Amino acid sequence: MKILISIDDTDDIGTKGTGEILEELCAELEKEFGAVCSRVTRHQLLIHRDIKYTSHNSSMCCECITDAENFEKIVEISAAFLKENCAANSDPGMCMVNVDDISSDNIGRLISWGRKAKTDVLKKDDAVKLAADTKIHLSEHGGSGEGIIGALAGAGLRLTGSDGRFKGKFDLEAPEGYLTVKEVCNCPFIDQVLDSSYESVAEDQIIYITDKIKTVLHNNRSALIVKKNSEGNYTNLTRKELKEH
Repeated sequence: MKILISIDDTDDIGTKGTGEILEELCAELEKEFGAVCSRVTRHQLLIHRDIKYTSHNSSMCCECITDAENFEKIVEISAAFLKENCAANSDPGMCMVNVDDISSDNIGRLISWGRKAKTDVLKKDDAVKLAADTKIHLSEHGGSGEGIIGALAGAGLRLTGSDGRFKGKFDLEAPEGYLTVKEVCNCPFIDQVLDSSYESVAEDQIIYITDKIKTVLHNNRSALIVKKNSEGNYTNLTRKELKEH
């Protein structure tokens, strides 16, 4: 069984971030159930004066592979984990989607919610209704519980397979800073190298690696996004460029 776990609004200024909390939760689930959890993706939502957020208004999501009979226990353990680890002044929400037991129509509805969360101010009551209609788990874990809006959106955006940046920055061992696309794709956390139009870059092309790199989710795979440089080769997009991309 594949479960999407999405959480939002678990932190406060100076406290452990939502992505870190989800990574620690994944470690607990792997230890308890032998689950296999994916890397965490960060999904940017609308920045608006009517939306409360800590710094970026983003939700965090990951995939978890486990036995079907573990679902309810995972919900229970995850709820207890959030209660213990979320910031005192936060408004945490959690969404869990059994991907193996949801219709394509309902997946479409969740994706639509996620995309709207990037452009519109959404309401908590509508999130509750959508979760009930699609029969997925959505729960509040403190404060106003407004985090359920973003948690539901994070799950929907992860379901697109092409939204969000993977949490964490990585070093690539690159002699004099240069690697071929083929060499880059030998790294365990990079599946593909794409240009800024999301077209594949040929294996023999040279990439100039600048600083630590971040990857994005595209077609359900981890992608390094690159651009042409003044030498006619490619270089990876900076974190700032990825935010604007």
